[in-house]
Amino acid sequence: MTENQVGILDGTTFMVCDRTGDIVPSSDTAHGLFAHDTRLLSKWELRINGERLSTLSIDDVHYFENRFYLVPGGQDVYVNSTLAVQRIHNLQTGLHEDLIITNNDRQPVDLTVRVEVDADFADIFEVKDAVVRKKGRHYRRVDDGRLVLGYQRERFRRETIVSASVPAVVDEDGLTLEVHIDPHSRWSAHLSALPDLPLPQGLDRLTIPGRANRTGRDKHRDLLEWLDQAPRLECDWEPLRITYRQSLIDLAALRFSPFLARDKSVPAAGLPWFMSLFGRDSILTSFQALPFAPELAATTLRVLAFRQGSRVDDFREEEPGRILHEMRYGEMTVFEDTPHSPYFGSADATPLFLVLLDEYERWTGNADLVRTVEQEARSAIDWIDGYADVTGTGYISYQRRNTRNGLENQCWKDSWDAISFRDGRLPSFPRATCELQGYAYDAKVRTARLARTFWDDPEYADRLEREAADLKQRFNRDFWIADGEYIALALDGDGRQVDALSSNMGHLLWSGILEEPKAEAVVRHLMSPALFSGWGIRTLAEGEARYNPIGYHVGTVWPFDNSFIAWGMRNYGFADEAAQVTAGILDAAAFYDGRLPEAFAGSPRTETRYPVNYPTACSPQAWSAGASLLLLRTMLGLRPVGDDLVTRPALPPNLDFVGLLDIPGRWGRLDAYGRGRAAIDGQGLHPAPPQLSAPRREGR
Repeated sequence: MTENQVGILDGTTFMVCDRTGDIVPSSDTAHGLFAHDTRLLSKWELRINGERLSTLSIDDVHYFENRFYLVPGGQDVYVNSTLAVQRIHNLQTGLHEDLIITNNDRQPVDLTVRVEVDADFADIFEVKDAVVRKKGRHYRRVDDGRLVLGYQRERFRRETIVSASVPAVVDEDGLTLEVHIDPHSRWSAHLSALPDLPLPQGLDRLTIPGRANRTGRDKHRDLLEWLDQAPRLECDWEPLRITYRQSLIDLAALRFSPFLARDKSVPAAGLPWFMSLFGRDSILTSFQALPFAPELAATTLRVLAFRQGSRVDDFREEEPGRILHEMRYGEMTVFEDTPHSPYFGSADATPLFLVLLDEYERWTGNADLVRTVEQEARSAIDWIDGYADVTGTGYISYQRRNTRNGLENQCWKDSWDAISFRDGRLPSFPRATCELQGYAYDAKVRTARLARTFWDDPEYADRLEREAADLKQRFNRDFWIADGEYIALALDGDGRQVDALSSNMGHLLWSGILEEPKAEAVVRHLMSPALFSGWGIRTLAEGEARYNPIGYHVGTVWPFDNSFIAWGMRNYGFADEAAQVTAGILDAAAFYDGRLPEAFAGSPRTETRYPVNYPTACSPQAWSAGASLLLLRTMLGLRPVGDDLVTRPALPPNLDFVGLLDIPGRWGRLDAYGRGRAAIDGQGLHPAPPQLSAPRREGR
C-alpha cells in the first residue's frame, strides 16, 4: 500500500481507503472493501453539505479499526471550522462505521450528510490488473430502508447490504441524512455495509474459510491473549521492542480460520493482494514464528496436507503429492478464468512442507502430527523424486503446463524476469534454481529422521539419507561457478549454468547443502557491495544486466529473504556476518515504525539515510512480519536439541542485551539471554559459547 492509503483487516476481509476514510473509485488504486477475493464496495464517499472532508489526524487503534478526525471542506488560518467529524471504521464480517459530528459553535446547525455508495464486485485479480470486465448482471434496489447492491453470474452471487441506524433517505446511489445539531452538542449514527456471500452450489473445491462474527471487544481480547502467549522481549534498544510487538500484531491481523479448523488459524500472505492461503508463504511464515506462535505451523501443516495434490491437472498444475501454491474464492476462480481453486504452480512448497514438519516436531515434540501426516509426507517425497524431476537429472525443475495463465517462474522469485543470465538473457525451460535443490536436500535429511524416529521405517530413512548425500555431491559440482567462486542461480533446460549473482544462493546456507569451503565463498559474495546494500542483501547484484534497485525481484531487498540468509549464516558459523545483516534489516524496520514491508529498494545505504520504498509493497506482509522473529532467533542462536533449548548469542553491535522470556516448546517454557561483545575491529561480534536456556521463571 502507498502512504496515501489506509487499511484495516480481519482475516480475509479487508478494507483499503484514502486518508479521509473514503473509498474513491480509481483504476490505479486498490481502494475497496474486500471479502473472499471480491470487492464488495468500490465507492464509499462521505460529504457534508456537498463537500468532502479534510483530514486532521488518523488513529490506527487496532488492525481491525481506524479512527479518522476530520473537518468539512478545509481548515485555514483565518476561518476555523466549528464542526469536528470523527469516523470510526471497524471490520466485523463487513464494514461498520460510527459517524460522530460535533458542533462547537454557539449556534445550531442543519446539515445534509450524504454517503455515496457503489459496488463493482470486481475479482481481486481484476483489481490488481486494473481491468474490470464483468460478464454477469449488476443490480441494486431499495429494500425496507436498506440499499442492496448485487451481482449475479449464473450460480455465482454476491450482495452488499447498506443501512443506517438513524432515519435516512435511501436511493440507489446511497444514503442521505438530514441532521440538526444544537450548540456545543454532538450527533452520531452507525452505518454498515455487510456482505452476503452464498457459496456456489457444487463447488466443493471452493469451501470458503470462516471467521466468527466477533465484536471489536472480542477481537481486542483475542489480540491481548495472542500477545500474552508470545515470549516477552527484554532488550536495550527500543526500536527492537517496537518492531517485535508490531510483528506479533501484524501476524495476528493476517490470521484467518480455514475450512478445516475454524477455531485455528493460518497466516494469509499480505495486504492487499495476497489475503488468502499460500503454500510457500504460509510455510515460511510459520517456520519463522515457531518459537513464538507454534500453533500457526500446526494448522498450516494440517490444511496443506488436506489440500495436497491427488491427480494430474494441467490447468491447475496439480500433481499427486504436490503442495498447493495459492487458493482463491473469487468469480474468476469459480468460472476457471484463473486456476486458483487451488493452483499448484510452486516448485518449492512441497519440500518446504517437509522441512516445516520436521522443524515443528523439533520445537514442540508433537509426534502425533508427524504420524497423522505420514502418508502426505511420503507423497511429497514421491513428488520430489518423480514429477519434480522434469529433466531426469535428479534436480527439482519447473516448466509451467498451464501456458495461458500459469506462473512462468515457480520459485519464490516468481516474476517473469526474476531468473536471468548475467547479461540479461532469460534461460530456457525447464529451470532448476539453486535454492530448490537445497530445499530438496534438507527435506530428505529431515524426513529421514522422521521415518527412523516416528514411522519405524529405517530402510526408508537410509534410502533418503543416501539420496540426500548424492544430491549434495552432484549439486556442489554442477552448480559451482569456479571462475567466480559462487553458486549458479539455476541450470537451464540445456543444463547450462545461469550465472547471475543473486540472493538465492543464500538459502543454501540454511538448507545445509553447501560444502564448507563453498559456503565461505558464498558468504563473501553475499556481504560484498554488489549484493549487500547496507540495509540488507539485494535479490540481484548491482552490476548484473537486469539489476534495478526498485525491481520486484531484480534488486530490491526482501526482509524475509534476509532473515533466512542470516539464519543460514549462523548455521555455518558466520556469526559476524549474520549480525551485520540482522542490524541492517532491524535498522530499516525502525524507519518503518516496526512494520517491515514486503520489500524496499536496493539503493546503497551510503546514498540514503533511510530505506527507499518499493512503490507497491504489501504491508503488512506475513513473512516480513516473521522476519524480525527469525532474526531474534538468529541473534540468540536458538536451537532445539532433544528436550533442551540451546542458545549461542551473537548480537549486532548496537545491542548489548537481548532476552526472550517464556519461549514455548517441548521443554515447557524457557528463557534465553544474550549479551553482545563488540569485536576489536568494530565490524562484528565474538559469539558466546553455547549454553542451555534458563528454566521458566515463576510469576509470569
